[in-house]
Amino acid sequence: MEKLMQYVWQHRLWMPSDMRTTTGRPVLVLDPGLLNTDAGPDFFNAKIRIDGRTWVGNIEIHVHASDWHRHHHDGDPAYDNVILHVVEVDDCRIARSNGEEIPQVVMPCARDFSVRYHQMVNNPLADLGCAAELPSIPQVYVSDWLTALAFERLYSRAERIRRLCDQFRGDWGSVIYVTLARALGFSTNSDAFERLAMAVPLRMLQKHCDNLVTIEGILFGQAGLLSGVPADRDENFYVYRMKEEHAFMASKFGLDAPRELGWRMARMRPQNFPHRRIATLAAMVQAGFAPGYNLLHVHTEEDARRLFRVELTGYWSRRYNFGTPSATSVRALSEDSITTLIINVVVPVLFAYGTFYGDESIRNRAVELLQSLRPENNKIIRLFTAAGITCSDAFTSQALIELRRNYCEPRKCLYCRIGHRLLAHKAIRR
Repeated sequence: MEKLMQYVWQHRLWMPSDMRTTTGRPVLVLDPGLLNTDAGPDFFNAKIRIDGRTWVGNIEIHVHASDWHRHHHDGDPAYDNVILHVVEVDDCRIARSNGEEIPQVVMPCARDFSVRYHQMVNNPLADLGCAAELPSIPQVYVSDWLTALAFERLYSRAERIRRLCDQFRGDWGSVIYVTLARALGFSTNSDAFERLAMAVPLRMLQKHCDNLVTIEGILFGQAGLLSGVPADRDENFYVYRMKEEHAFMASKFGLDAPRELGWRMARMRPQNFPHRRIATLAAMVQAGFAPGYNLLHVHTEEDARRLFRVELTGYWSRRYNFGTPSATSVRALSEDSITTLIINVVVPVLFAYGTFYGDESIRNRAVELLQSLRPENNKIIRLFTAAGITCSDAFTSQALIELRRNYCEPRKCLYCRIGHRLLAHKAIRR
């Protein structure tokens, strides 16, 4: 209830005529202050007017006024600059450490607001707590929120890329290489792929771009996937070659011994095995690593697709892992997989580059590219479309993923514009 009261205070969800101190003096809130998520009063730097006199200071909120004493604020100098105590139950008077009484306001939260909040946030039977009420939200309101969420996701990814750019001292080729490697993990193995790329620099691989078995040997060896794979000159000779190349290059470049990167392969389609994805990355590097040199010049969807259309040859054209050969499949990535890479590599890198260098045309190009792509089709998107939200492009699907991951799953309904709209009118008991 205290969290809900903070929400009501922060968003001014009260009737101004109800704002009076427990002694009957009118209170005008000029500025509710800044919410404090650390120790200390709940809101900093608020500005209020009591009986015509302006006060500037902090606000403390409790369900019961007596919580002031229970939390030992009465002897804590950190609370001496509290100018107003907001409570639901006025069961005592409170004062600063010097004995000076602090004005107090009763702000009753409606019980159905609390019930509705907990139904939305803590309902174990609902994948989407607001699903039943979503159709009642005006479409323009939902559209505005989804636009904001899509840009929130773009800026978040741009910040991740900025940190990589700092780490690689402005080497955008290496930034794209690590970003692409992470994307090739397709969520399930993204962290493992990123750790692999960080452990095997692009420039090291490019020194041997004339020899595919060397590139694969380094990558598979450092990925820890060659360990335990039987290989000799007669049986599985290609793996034997990769092991030899890895041993030589590890000694030459002083590579750390392979570590367990946490590869996950359970219940995974063969074409998504990390082996196949590592072979794809190796093929891109061996072919000149087009994404690293051409990505920033992408203007159309077809430009972007050409970056990732590579073929696997030899050993990996017939295998998904180190097991039994399968039917020949030279195409490294499906068109759907390429779409995912455009969304997770091309768009965020372009947006980040345009942001860092203040080039609005590049940022607009990234957004327009995202809007031109068909939406993703996954469990999150299906959840929202079942609730009545139309998803016509990747810009919208990225917004819905951001909404689900950063608002719905952590139960931050109070900070979601949709949740706020559904809850706000029920906040105060009339």
